[in-house]
Amino acid sequence: MNWSQQRNNAIRGLLLSLLLCAIPACATAQQKKPPAPPPSKPAEAPKPAPKPAPAPKPAEAPKPAAKPEPKPATGGAAHPSPASRTNNTGGARPNTSAAPRAGNTAGARPGGTTGTRTRGTAPAARAEAERVYAPPVVVARPGGGKIATNAAGHKTEYNPAGKKTTFETKSGTKANYDQKGYIRTIHTRSGMTINHGSHGERRYETRRPDGGRIVGFGRGRGYAEHVYYRGGHPYMRRTYFYNGQHYAYAYRGYYWHGHLYYGYVPPHYYASPYYGWAITPWGARVAFGWGWNAAPWYRAYGYYLAPAPFYDSPALWLTDYLLAANLQAEYEARAQTNAAAAPSDAAAADGQATITPEMKQLIADEVRAQIQAEQGEEESAPANPEPEAPVSNTPPPAAQNGPDVAPAALDPALKTFLVSTVLSESVSDGTECSLSPGDILTRIQDTPDANQAVKVVVASSQRNDCAAGTQLVFAVADLQDMHNDFRAKLGEGLNQLAQNQGKNGIPAGPPAASKPNPNGQVQPDLTVEADLKTQQDEVAQAESDIQQASVITPGSDD
Repeated sequence: MNWSQQRNNAIRGLLLSLLLCAIPACATAQQKKPPAPPPSKPAEAPKPAPKPAPAPKPAEAPKPAAKPEPKPATGGAAHPSPASRTNNTGGARPNTSAAPRAGNTAGARPGGTTGTRTRGTAPAARAEAERVYAPPVVVARPGGGKIATNAAGHKTEYNPAGKKTTFETKSGTKANYDQKGYIRTIHTRSGMTINHGSHGERRYETRRPDGGRIVGFGRGRGYAEHVYYRGGHPYMRRTYFYNGQHYAYAYRGYYWHGHLYYGYVPPHYYASPYYGWAITPWGARVAFGWGWNAAPWYRAYGYYLAPAPFYDSPALWLTDYLLAANLQAEYEARAQTNAAAAPSDAAAADGQATITPEMKQLIADEVRAQIQAEQGEEESAPANPEPEAPVSNTPPPAAQNGPDVAPAALDPALKTFLVSTVLSESVSDGTECSLSPGDILTRIQDTPDANQAVKVVVASSQRNDCAAGTQLVFAVADLQDMHNDFRAKLGEGLNQLAQNQGKNGIPAGPPAASKPNPNGQVQPDLTVEADLKTQQDEVAQAESDIQQASVITPGSDD
């Protein structure tokens, strides 16, 4: 055997010896368990792998059968039980709790799905995004058309042609529309009526418990009425507040078929000869310059009112005075409400005609008749004085005192009426149209219906108002208001005519020589300004309620 073989034999022997030594050590290692890691709790001994998971503690709710408790990892420390965890649940995101929140499903946030959260979105935006809009409930409208009630509880009525006629909020505030979809009136639950004129004007009317009213024409402009009694007869005091000034008129109450109407009582009478001169033609044509061309109100309404080039009687002169007074009052009311600019003279190019000479003559005839009636009152007053009587706010025991007296609004001799305030009236299709101061009506019915209303026809109107020829059913009380205003402005006109006697071409006449009328003398009510302010606040709230409720939203009726 050579040296190489001896070396190989020696290496084999050494390897065999090492193998024989390693076999006992491996057997021993297989019988011993490797040392466990340090326990998480000093008092708790490490748990061998073959042992099952510990049973639930008595305070812990039992787990569902479908989800058995998972076994702990071999050789590791035991995990805390689900009931003892404070920040996590098995498989849940951090910072969620296993217990369900009040009013929600387990693990769910309000407005979301179970186990999910919405981040970076404001609560109001999340609610709006998740809101489900219900379609409106539509029912047939008596007489044709439909009524649609949206999810918010607001109702909209449509006529058979599909035009919106009314909108009523769930709180009871109601708006009526014209044929173009503009609001013409708003009626509140408290009984207030808000009229929207076609030129931007506003009129607000609130009824008092005693039968009087508060009527506003914009900011700090209007009147308040109070009922009082004189010798057992009902009277009404109307206090106007314009441009920071107070003045008052008196109205005498008369009953007609159980309904109470008030007629204007002049605060003074003129001398009978002056009345006679005012109803007599002059015998010559008078070219009178009014000086209106530079006035803002006339630039607005000059397309509608063209003064006569010549006047042959005081009655025709007074007619233009009355028309101008109404238009000027309307212009000032619009300025108070910050309405848009009035129509210009160019409006005549739209086909809108001015008040015709024939229509002016009808008004002049009414002027002459009223002057004659007032002359008769002046002449009979000394012979039939009304006895002095104390003024009281307490009504007499009887509901009615005196015989029936028809109001002037129903006098068959008085057919023509000048509109003196903004009003809105219903037309045949269920919508409304508006009337403005300066429009002219002709009464075509003498006997009122059960609602104390009569038929009238629009004889002349401004642009965008009720069209000429339109027939309306008009309250007798509103016509009486127009007549009362006509008489009050006529008294002012007679005073202006007296001041212009012998000037600017007007012939001289007898002195006016006015004298007070005791029954027409009243002191103004100084609380009217505060009453109008309170009313204005209610108007603003009603307008806001309609505006907010009528905003178009998904699922609405529009």
